[in-house]
Amino acid sequence: MSKTLSLRWLEVFRLVARSGSIQQVASETGLSISTVSNHLRSLEGALGVDLVDHGRRPMGLTPAGEVFARYVRDGLTVLKRGEAEIRSGNWRHATDLRLALIDDFDNQIAPDLFRFLAQALPRCSFRHYTRPSHEIIANLQEHKLDAGVATRPSERTEGLIEYPLMRDPFIVILPNAYQGAPEDLLKPDADLPLLRYSRDLMIGKQIEIQLTRSKYNLPNRFEMECNHSIIGLVAEGSGWAITTAACFHRGQRFHDSVRAIPFPGRNFVRTVSLFTTEVYPETTSKLIQKAMANLIRQHFTEPMCENHSWLKDDFRTMEAEAA
Repeated sequence: MSKTLSLRWLEVFRLVARSGSIQQVASETGLSISTVSNHLRSLEGALGVDLVDHGRRPMGLTPAGEVFARYVRDGLTVLKRGEAEIRSGNWRHATDLRLALIDDFDNQIAPDLFRFLAQALPRCSFRHYTRPSHEIIANLQEHKLDAGVATRPSERTEGLIEYPLMRDPFIVILPNAYQGAPEDLLKPDADLPLLRYSRDLMIGKQIEIQLTRSKYNLPNRFEMECNHSIIGLVAEGSGWAITTAACFHRGQRFHDSVRAIPFPGRNFVRTVSLFTTEVYPETTSKLIQKAMANLIRQHFTEPMCENHSWLKDDFRTMEAEAA
């Protein structure tokens, strides 16, 4: 009779398949190296087949191991999702939520969101974080968060579920005193310098990709992380900026000194979405998605489009397009 497969063996195999290192798995799990090795050998013995090439460093999967790894990954994901649903599948009984937001929403939306969630999830304990998008995605993939609102990255978000929230077009902001043609600012010898977002940020990377695609080669003199600093410098007449409708809306105290116009080149947008881990309950995720979409309309898209009618079709929520 074949041996029963241990859940611990499967978990160890999944980690070894991912990292190729018994030492790393031992460090991650707190098990000894010999225990990890024994779990792996026990699994191979029970199946009667080698799953990894023990002679390689890092350890690679055998053809049989490649096939089995897919089933183990899917199976463990289903088990974890089932555990999460049992613990908090009915969102009224959710007990824990680690949620991160990009700073776009920290002041205007976060307080209203958490007041709503505190009522909707009466038994839930909340941990709220403000992080840049790339850190939110990384922390979700490392299961340090349950959910996060972030800009959709260009690369695949492996292991995450996405609920689109907002279509946020890129625009140009100019000092009121600037009287030239917007197209002139895209020349290398323009009178005003481009005030860039840091390329460490997702928004900065998106802007640079678009400039490169459009063959715009502009001097890089100023690069900043703070949205308000960029808009404030534009208001002072120190330069111009490419930003998004939502980012511009946040800098309302500078609006009397700047003007927003469509990007003079080919239009491009960023998508802001709610991301969750694969095992986080769908009911709770959709609750957060709906609440966020309502708050984005209230605080961002509707007031911005009221003052800038040319944004009406582009700057909008996207909850109906969720996967």
